[in-house]
Amino acid sequence: MRIEVLFFDGCPNHRLALERVNSALAQEGVEAEVIEVRVPDEAAARELGFLGSPTVRINGQDVEPAARGLKQFGMCCRTYFEGGRRSGAPSQEMIRAALREALGAER
Repeated sequence: MRIEVLFFDGCPNHRLALERVNSALAQEGVEAEVIEVRVPDEAAARELGFLGSPTVRINGQDVEPAARGLKQFGMCCRTYFEGGRRSGAPSQEMIRAALREALGAER
């Protein structure tokens, strides 16, 4: 399993997203390669399919199911919508659900 945390320099939620990914992995008892991907500019954002900072992907799939078909790539702050509110990083439960989905797909 490969987890990417895409971000741009100065993102206020990059570390929080990384902490939540590591915590979710521990809670689910899953070992995975966690890679931090710095997105330097608009061209790289388009090339990487970067929806904003931070973006978390598991095996290439965004942890937010509703965002998987989006094409608004760019150098912007990203928010996640869950449980009726917005946050600057995906929740642990969103990450855990994506981990379980990825594990099911691997079987």
